[in-house]
Amino acid sequence: MFKLPLPDIIQKIKIGSGISDEDINQKIDVKMQQLSGLISKEGAAHIVANELGIKLFEQTSGILKIKNILAGMRSVETVGKVFKKYEMREFTKNDGIGKVASFMLADESGSIRTVMWNDQANLFSNFNEGDVLKVESAYVKENNMGRKELHLNDRSKIVINPIGIEVKTVSGSIIQRKFIKDLMSEDTNIELLGTIVQIFEPKFYEVCPQCSKRMKPAESGLACPIHGNIDPDYGYLMNIVLDDGTGTMRTVFFKDQLHQLLNKSKIEIMHFKDNPADFEPAKHELLGHIVKINGRASLNTMFDRIEFVGQSVEMDPNPDEEIAKLDKVVEEIVQ
Repeated sequence: MFKLPLPDIIQKIKIGSGISDEDINQKIDVKMQQLSGLISKEGAAHIVANELGIKLFEQTSGILKIKNILAGMRSVETVGKVFKKYEMREFTKNDGIGKVASFMLADESGSIRTVMWNDQANLFSNFNEGDVLKVESAYVKENNMGRKELHLNDRSKIVINPIGIEVKTVSGSIIQRKFIKDLMSEDTNIELLGTIVQIFEPKFYEVCPQCSKRMKPAESGLACPIHGNIDPDYGYLMNIVLDDGTGTMRTVFFKDQLHQLLNKSKIEIMHFKDNPADFEPAKHELLGHIVKINGRASLNTMFDRIEFVGQSVEMDPNPDEEIAKLDKVVEEIVQ
């Protein structure tokens, strides 16, 4: 089943029926009670939408707009413009060395992180930011942060700058420079410039080696919700505190972004799992560095504070260029 987030379902019901959020949630709760709790809230919301004649899914075949791409889809075909490329990296797997690369693809309806694996990753250098790509036979999954991603495997195909196809207006392609004091919850495509003033030790957690989903406790130990009992791999993250002169912001870096920040491989980072004291030199090396981070703001409901999730990082950016950007931000605020 394609996964549509509950807030999106409620919003579609609200638009299609004119019913208030309160009444929609009440209908969902009643439906859950009728089914004796044997259904998720999302499932109950699907039933409510169906009973009200609300169409939740728009186009699900042919060339899809990015906003219509849903987790769980297979054989996806879409067209978009590349507005951000990230680094390609190699990793060790059972039968040798694997490769993975990623980029952001966008059209007028939205944007999505697109991941290329192994042989597909070899094509990463064939296109540039600003190129239009037609993607065929891709599949969609959620990452550890619950965000959908488009994945390309050996059966997938990309066409670079296809004849007769244009993407004129790109949603979310403009990365906006902001001061920390001006950040708002759910801000996306944001660029922060600041100094690293505090660093916390990396945290490690078990993930499924096949789908990268976080392993969960089960009767026999840990299990993947999709692949069951399986020897786990490890994911990791690290928090820093960034200061830009207007405020401080706790910023989290997950696996790929942590490689960029520390300039270390998976093997080197995994060493810190059992040898945390060896992290001290890397920690002191980072303190005081000026960094430019692209990412998004997120509300931490447990502590009721806005935090920043890094999606790419540039170490020691050109100071003259950054001062010019900051001057432009100040001008926009004054105007």
